[in-house]
Amino acid sequence: MRASRPRILPRRRRLRRLLPPVHLLILSACLCCSCASLKGAATAEEYYALGQAYFELGRYDEAERWFNRALAADKTKTASQYNLGRIAFEQGRYGEALRIFDGILADDPGNVLALKAAAYTRIKTGEPEKAEALYNRVLELVPESADDGYNYALVLSALNKHDKAEEVLSRYPFALDENGSALLLLARVQRAQNKVEAADTYGRWLQNNSDPQARYEYAQALEQGAFYARALEEYRGILESVKPGEKPPRPELRFALARLLLIADSQNEEGLTELKAALSEGFDGEDKLRELLADSRISPSHKEAIEQMLSGE
Repeated sequence: MRASRPRILPRRRRLRRLLPPVHLLILSACLCCSCASLKGAATAEEYYALGQAYFELGRYDEAERWFNRALAADKTKTASQYNLGRIAFEQGRYGEALRIFDGILADDPGNVLALKAAAYTRIKTGEPEKAEALYNRVLELVPESADDGYNYALVLSALNKHDKAEEVLSRYPFALDENGSALLLLARVQRAQNKVEAADTYGRWLQNNSDPQARYEYAQALEQGAFYARALEEYRGILESVKPGEKPPRPELRFALARLLLIADSQNEEGLTELKAALSEGFDGEDKLRELLADSRISPSHKEAIEQMLSGE
């Protein structure tokens, strides 16, 4: 009886086990181009496949070369242009990326991918008004897109259109529970409008997240809503945990705590103690100190002490 020979996998199956999927994509594209070269020139689709494979590997120079070759055929022209724009964006060539995306939109104004890319690129180039118009167009075409709604609201917030940003975010209530960034943005645009519900929104975010700056904003929202006891608790908690050099700065935190103590209890001297500590730690906000002097909730005796601090006595 013959000894049984070890089973040898066919060459193609061995390669699949040895190579990661992206490398297989390049190998496949190369094989296609090799076969095509036996018959004649490779097709644009094959050039495009190579470009896509190299793009996934982050090898942008090689990807750009193959996408440029693919541009020769109408079937892949738009897709190749789009990917050339992505390469330019990834390499920080935002002006070039915009020219490419705008060129696509000139021929195809309803191209959602190009609209999204152009909108996001205009954020990078510091053109929020144009980004706003583009995101508005995207949501007209795909109103169910929560991610684009978030980006649109982000642009609106940067333009101080906080009420409109809140309205956009409210269209995607399910996304607020799944996307912590969207929920935090909602809290911030609500606080910018001095809305009392901002405190609840910050509270929801802080149930699953931790960030000293966001917690500081939460304390400020509580103070705006006249929830003084809870605001004091938050200010003190942040002051105990934040380290020198971290945000929010300790002198700023101490001043916020002092201000609230002076407002919430006009008979208590603790507010003045905290204010002196803030100044000794480097708080430099003469305008904010003068705002305290104009606040009718602060007692005359405390205002006199603040005047002395301003004069350096």
